[in-house]
Formats: sequence, C-alpha cells, structure tokens
Amino acid sequence: MDIANKLALVVGGASGMGRASAELLAERGAKVAIIDRPGGEGEQIASAIGGVFIEGDITDHAAIETQLATAVESLGGLNIAVNTAGGGIVGRTLGKDGPHALDAFSSVINLNLISTFNLNRLQAAHMAESAPDEDGERGVIINTSSIAAFEGQIGQVAYSAAKAGIAGMALTMARDLGSYGIRVLAIAPSLFETGAVAGLPTDMIPPLVAGNAFPKRMGRPDEYAKLATAIVENSMLNGQCLRLDAGMRFAPR
Repeated sequence: MDIANKLALVVGGASGMGRASAELLAERGAKVAIIDRPGGEGEQIASAIGGVFIEGDITDHAAIETQLATAVESLGGLNIAVNTAGGGIVGRTLGKDGPHALDAFSSVINLNLISTFNLNRLQAAHMAESAPDEDGERGVIINTSSIAAFEGQIGQVAYSAAKAGIAGMALTMARDLGSYGIRVLAIAPSLFETGAVAGLPTDMIPPLVAGNAFPKRMGRPDEYAKLATAIVENSMLNGQCLRLDAGMRFAPR
C-alpha cells in the first residue's frame, strides 16, 4: 500500500512509538488522526503534522466507538490503523502478599487485549467501506505486542498474557478480514525509550540491554515507526507478529 494520500489513525499517538508513527506517516504523505488521553501533547502533535486530535480512553469501550467514528469522519475514511496504547503492572502469580489480585489481572487484560480487539473490530468495519486499490487492498491494522509475549519475566504474568493475546490474534484476524482486503499484523518491541523507561539514568541502561545481540541499546521510537511504515508498504506482510528486539531474549528476571 502506498502511504501517500492514505487515511491513517494512530491510537496512542501523543507520545512514544505512536507519536513517531503519526509523524512518519504524515511525512510520507498520509492524512493522520490521533486518538489519545487528554492532558498530553496530542493536540500540539496533530497540529504540527496537519492532522486532527481526538480525546479518548480505549478502556471506555462505548465512548471510544464514537470517538473513533469522529476521527474517521474527520479523515474521510480509514486505510491505516496503528494501535500503540497499553501498559502493565508487576505482580507474581503467587507473591509474599498472596495470590495475584484478580481485578488487577483483569484490568491489564482489558487495557491491552480487550481494548485492542475492540479497536480492531471497529477499525476493520470502517476500512471495509473504503475503495480497494488495484490489488484489492483496503486497509492494514498494526497492533503492539511485546517480546514479553514470548519470554515474560517474573512478575509479568498479566502483561505477558495480554501481549501474547495480541500476537495470537494476528493470523486469525488476518484470515477473518482477508476477504475484505484488510491485513493485520503486530509488532513486538523489546525495551524502547518510551514512557518511564525513557527517564532511566544512563548507568542503569547497560544491564537492561546486555542480552541484546546488537545493538546494545534500547530501541528508539522512530525505529518502531519505520517498521510500521514498512508493514504498510509491503502487502505480502500479513498475519504475524514481528519482533523488534535487537536479538534480545528476556531472562527470567
């Protein structure tokens, strides 16, 4: 899919990998809308790239349906969706204070997995209304998993389960949506310079990336964005979760 003149939605586009993706898509000629929580830099970022910003909370499933529809209406349709919003907690299945809190586990699953699926089903419905290109392609959905989906560390049971679900949905959803000309993929980053991790002292970083084959550093948001745009442009990429990890394999802790 040629990015130029396509209609793109980035959920979580006010910071980190989402912001980098929104900026690069706009640079490549796409018209971009951003959905993110209030209080961030979403408005300024959208303005800078000639896009639109819509406030939204992906865990409010009813409201996000309306907010997503508003974003799509502002774009005039939808061809590209990049979903980066999510988060996790630390908690063992059984710890010093007893079993993992069930409500905490459910909250992480809701934030990452259920909310991502809710976005996907709605995004797919909007994409299905788009005119197909010469190959019959109407859209591409890119979700954000994590290498914790494959080698979750101690204390990551909820986060790993949620991100494994996102990775696992890719092929089945791609098969579900293939007849509409819609592709579905996930990206599984390792440690990236986003959120709280971006503020770590310099001397704390080398031990965290010691397991990298190369390069021995954290990933940069623009590297996620470059993979996202490569996925959009290569229509043979479909139904899989791509690791973006410098050869990292998480140890147990």
